[in-house]
Amino acid sequence: MSENQLNKEDQLFIHLVNTFVQSAWISLGKVKNPVSDELERNVDQASYYIDLLDMLQTKMKGNLSEWEEQYILHSLSELKLNYIDEKKKKEPEADSIESKEESGSVVEKKSSSKSKPSSKPKSAKKSKKK
Repeated sequence: MSENQLNKEDQLFIHLVNTFVQSAWISLGKVKNPVSDELERNVDQASYYIDLLDMLQTKMKGNLSEWEEQYILHSLSELKLNYIDEKKKKEPEADSIESKEESGSVVEKKSSSKSKPSSKPKSAKKSKKK
């Protein structure tokens, strides 16, 4: 086996890192989700994958080749920079939109839930009082 070829453990390690990296990119909305074929954004989930990679890099320190160390550090740097950008995008725009949507959906849920249960208990209460 030549120096350029990776042994099985090295290949598995790179595959594991790439799995978390790809999942983070999908969660950041930078790559389409292969299941839904749509861009989906979940910065909390992206943060989780970034934390997993960070933990792997920390725990594996001293056990990685120079190339593997650089690969995981570079991947983490790119993901963290993009995470910060996405987090900034979400805060000003999405917070006001989410609060409007939440207040609207909560009102709809409350009004629909009040109308159904309130009509039944009122009639039940009235029959009990009579």
